[in-house]
Amino acid sequence: MSSSEIYIIKRDGKHVPFSVDKIKNAIRKAFLAVGAFATDDDLTTILSHVRLTNGMTVEEIQNQVETGLMAEKYFKVAKEFMLYRQRHAEDRDTRDKLNFLIDYCNSTNPATGSKFDANANVENKNIATLMGELPKKGFIRMNRRILCDRLKEMYGKEFADKYMKLLKNHFIYKNDETSLANYCASITMYPWLLNGTLSIGGNSTKPTNLKSFCGGFVNLVFIVSSMLSGACATPEFLMYMNYFIGKEYGLDYYQRADEVVDLSLKKRTIDKVITDCFEQIVYSINQPTGARNFQAVFWNIAYYDRYYFESMFGEFFFPDGSRPDWEGLSWLQKRFMKWFNAERLKTPLTFPVETMSLLTKDGDVRDEEWGDFTAEMYAEGHSFFTYMSDNADSLASCCRLRNEIQDNGFSYTLGAGGVSTGSKSVLTINLNRCIQYAVKNGMDYIAFLEDVTDTVHKVQLGYNENLKMLQSKGMLPLFDAGYINIARQYLTVGINGMVEAAEFLGIPITDNPQYTEFVQKVLGVMERYNKKYRTKETLFNCEMIPAENVGVKHAKWDREDGYMVPRDCYNSYFYVVEDDSLNIIDKFRLHGRKYIEHLTGGSALHMNLDEHLSKEQYRQLLRVAAHEGCNYFTFNIPNTICNDCGHIDKRYLHECPKCHSKNVDYLTRIIGYMKRVSNFSAARQAEASRRYYAHDHGEIEETEVAK
Repeated sequence: MSSSEIYIIKRDGKHVPFSVDKIKNAIRKAFLAVGAFATDDDLTTILSHVRLTNGMTVEEIQNQVETGLMAEKYFKVAKEFMLYRQRHAEDRDTRDKLNFLIDYCNSTNPATGSKFDANANVENKNIATLMGELPKKGFIRMNRRILCDRLKEMYGKEFADKYMKLLKNHFIYKNDETSLANYCASITMYPWLLNGTLSIGGNSTKPTNLKSFCGGFVNLVFIVSSMLSGACATPEFLMYMNYFIGKEYGLDYYQRADEVVDLSLKKRTIDKVITDCFEQIVYSINQPTGARNFQAVFWNIAYYDRYYFESMFGEFFFPDGSRPDWEGLSWLQKRFMKWFNAERLKTPLTFPVETMSLLTKDGDVRDEEWGDFTAEMYAEGHSFFTYMSDNADSLASCCRLRNEIQDNGFSYTLGAGGVSTGSKSVLTINLNRCIQYAVKNGMDYIAFLEDVTDTVHKVQLGYNENLKMLQSKGMLPLFDAGYINIARQYLTVGINGMVEAAEFLGIPITDNPQYTEFVQKVLGVMERYNKKYRTKETLFNCEMIPAENVGVKHAKWDREDGYMVPRDCYNSYFYVVEDDSLNIIDKFRLHGRKYIEHLTGGSALHMNLDEHLSKEQYRQLLRVAAHEGCNYFTFNIPNTICNDCGHIDKRYLHECPKCHSKNVDYLTRIIGYMKRVSNFSAARQAEASRRYYAHDHGEIEETEVAK
């Protein structure tokens, strides 16, 4: 193979024909810089040390040139060549930053302008968001160096090189590579009850009343989220708030909600005091914060039915020895949901992301009261997730993350209870590329997936060692203070491109034996390796990632490299999101137990509907979900926002019902959280326009399930 037939990878990832003249010119300039002249014989001798192969990077070739110069004892020239590379690297870096600055300023919105970890939660494009974006490329380089150094130490240079090759060729993707912090966490707030935020670098003392609880809680969420790259979940939030309300107004406060307790001119009732607390907390946390690149904190809360609550908190004691009061909490949960649903008619509030936790038995919700209330809230247009399980062995505390709870007991020393879980790191496998690559190269795709999956687990172990090193240096106070238990945090194997891979293999994306077998076979690989590498101190799970950003990237990269790409954004579901042939029941079934059996980290069914259903219909769908084993889902009906008068309507309309303007925007879930469609990246806006919103709901009533 001649050098003209060899393709190399440029720094921007593009594959171009190799040009030997460019290398020769660089060598000549290095010779001239030391007052010498490179003859043709010099060039031939030096280049004889260069071994070219298809797919080599520019850096790899230049490294070989340096080796050749040193081998031929051109030491001064080698030094100049290195300096030449450094100067050009610095020039490129400055030029890239200037180009990015211009492109970002000219972009339609921040999500479109961002090149790394773009998300629609950054609503405004300003100098603060620009300053947050500029250093991201440098953070990626640093994080890769730190991780690769650890991998070399643990497994050798060859393995570290293998990881980088898989990463750069887009077989795998490191989520949130621009951050040093671990990913997301469901925290226990118990240490805060004991010591305030003092143990994690704050200066607030423990809450002593309802007022200090509200202010202190906002501070707590901001501090915690500043040390995470992903979401901060507070599953105990309303339980703790109920405790302080009870201390203030008595455990029976909910029975006296209309009683006036404020002696000021406002004469507020207990109910008004409580909703004012809701307002203070929710609006404060929905404000952009500089610590998160001028975006609101990803904040998640949980609701529980009685059985789930008793299973989770039946042995819980507050520091004063009292136990949580279910009746008060039940009322407070319902009050918050009602208030939050109504508040979203005033302004598009994104957070908290809410998850309703329901236990099931015999194909239905065990707690009928909370099953009925869940259906009622959906019918009233509220948007939240529902997590259903036949036992409280796991906790859904993020936009889809499902975490196994090994022990629901609470440690009062550090407060590390059953709710303390989450994900340290996510490393995602591009299933579509992996499977197509294996098939095209005559390999068994399961064997190839096993090799990639094994690599991913070893890389995650390397990341884990770096995290433990940071903790040993006092850099992770959330762990030391007991808000997060490192042994309960998962190393997550993400997957993306499942549907697209099946389409490439010619498998119909419906509930059929061939598709079921394919999904189980692929996810079975992930689970086997999760079990292989699992220890008491190191947990793994596998999740179908939301892929807000990388779903678009995978499609783009794969299309550029000649792979079959059926859409511009890879699915985050087990069905084709734009498919109008599947009914509601089909989609619940495609996210049922036989498809998610091995998906230990979870997936989320986003049931896109064009209009709200009745309470009875939603109640029936809860039975469908329980019957099919679909454990995590939400209903997604676009809310209409008028750009002229600001009116918000929870229906999917093409005209404002108040001022009749047709200048409207829509509030819908990009993936896990709700945002204006205009805040989506350009590619995600295109994906949103292709979504199919079901409108024929007759199959719901016709479905026979256990009642």
